[in-house]
Amino acid sequence: MKYFLQDVYSVFWREIKHFVDQRMRIMVSIIQPFIWLSLMGNLMSGLTNNPFAMMALGGVKYLDFMTPGIIVMTALFGGIFGGVSIVMDRRFGYLNKMLASPISRSAIPLGKMLSSALTAGFQGLMIIIVARLMGVNFATGILGIMLILLLVMSFSLAMAGISLALAARLKNMETLFAVVNFLTMPLMFTSNAMFPTQTMPNWLATIAKWNPLSYVVTPLRTLVISGWNWTEIMQGFVYIIILVFLTLYIATTQFKKSIA
Repeated sequence: MKYFLQDVYSVFWREIKHFVDQRMRIMVSIIQPFIWLSLMGNLMSGLTNNPFAMMALGGVKYLDFMTPGIIVMTALFGGIFGGVSIVMDRRFGYLNKMLASPISRSAIPLGKMLSSALTAGFQGLMIIIVARLMGVNFATGILGIMLILLLVMSFSLAMAGISLALAARLKNMETLFAVVNFLTMPLMFTSNAMFPTQTMPNWLATIAKWNPLSYVVTPLRTLVISGWNWTEIMQGFVYIIILVFLTLYIATTQFKKSIA
């Protein structure tokens, strides 16, 4: 176990150093949430002038309503593109060097997944800071914010597992990007991340009800707007934990098959 954890840490730390060295990527991580929150928040701010829309939003500003959705969206995109590193390592021959070393095969996908989770936590924190500066009130305070970041990192961990499983099988950057884009946009816009389900057509509301993203957005929105509703929070936590273990198993299995 000791050597396995050392292997995981080595892979994890390499990915984190790559992220730190990419200054433009860090700048985008800081600027992007401001763009999303300011554009979407102002674009849809007129909804609060409509009593029916205000009721659907739960009596809060649209900016408050959409902030959890933006956090989840960032975690989704960050995690689902985590498999790119596997393709790049394979293309430049670094993966073969790792496989030639006595490193645990399971440590490679796990280390990369953990790095995606930490990156998502950093991006989520940037969104929270920008949202607070724009007047969003987090009902559960500092403890709630810490719980939001834990949920976001766990969700990104699961999404990175899906991405790594795809990357292990596809082995081609262009195909991976096509599949990832095909998955992310429908997932995002058929969930309750950007709009309340009460305003959706019946068929779309049904899809949103079963959309995996809705199970993540709901506890985050509870922590931001409603407060300590433990029923919704724990439901989200249980769902994400199950998803993490499932995707970790799939990613590890698919990676081992791809190098067999």
